[in-house]
Amino acid sequence: MIYKDGIIKWLLLGDVSIKYQVHRDLLKSDLKIQESLQKRIEKEGWGREFLSKQKKDGHWGNGFYDPKWTSTHYTLLDLKNLGLPRDNKNVRKIIEILLKTKIYKDGGINYAKTIKFSDICINGMVLNFSTYFNIITKETYSIIDYLLLHQMSDGGWNCNWYLGDKHSSLHSTLSVLEGLLEFRKTKDGYKEKEIVASEEAGREFLLQHQLFKSHRTNEIIDKKMTMLSFPSRWRYDILRALDYFRDAKVSYDKRMESAIEILLKKRRKDGLWNLQMKHPGKVHFDMEKVGEPSRWNTLRALRVLKFYNIESKEF
Repeated sequence: MIYKDGIIKWLLLGDVSIKYQVHRDLLKSDLKIQESLQKRIEKEGWGREFLSKQKKDGHWGNGFYDPKWTSTHYTLLDLKNLGLPRDNKNVRKIIEILLKTKIYKDGGINYAKTIKFSDICINGMVLNFSTYFNIITKETYSIIDYLLLHQMSDGGWNCNWYLGDKHSSLHSTLSVLEGLLEFRKTKDGYKEKEIVASEEAGREFLLQHQLFKSHRTNEIIDKKMTMLSFPSRWRYDILRALDYFRDAKVSYDKRMESAIEILLKKRRKDGLWNLQMKHPGKVHFDMEKVGEPSRWNTLRALRVLKFYNIESKEF
């Protein structure tokens, strides 16, 4: 069935974080309305529930990266994706501790006790949420230097570079691109020309793969990349990639076409998109249920289609 009051009204019945992003990205509402909704994320719904799990020492879970989805690292990423206000003091404080205590001798952030190389995906995600919350320090520049240093010749990144891998990973590349974009939004200016060139090369790597295909065989790299999940964690999928291109204000490229066709085919008759999968692991709570209509996926799909002026059913 098509919702009588329209998809936008259905979205606005969701969590305040959804309402905020609908007004910001789909309705383009007055800034006062957006700011009012964003402030409520700390005190209501999912945002409040995430924040209520923070311990007295500032951490979530058992520390920075344990267990994965309820750790401090992934909770901070979740809060960033919800749109929590950037000035939240408790969040900013634990990020400052992270940057001061987890920088490794190679210049990157390293949570591991046994791996002697900083993980590329982790550094991309740390850059993403830390700069969103306006924490920029000398360690921030060190992370950027580390990421720029380890960009591969094909334009992307791979967490397994130290094992000798020569071809980049879609997972790693998107995590880094999201982080570089979020940093560049701060207008800090550090190595701006190098970062812009690095982003362009990284985006070209994704486009050469049509966002989900082998550049050699044209076959789908991994069918999970065509499944719509949220939160995405470190894992790549076509909607996350398309939403990144929208956020980076990248013009439409014909090589996006196959991914957009899949996205349109996944739209239900009522104009919504389901949550198709979740990544296994302990979570603080489930925002949505697999197999049911997803406000996160519907919101993100609609803002991609809106940005690229692609036909969509009436909101």
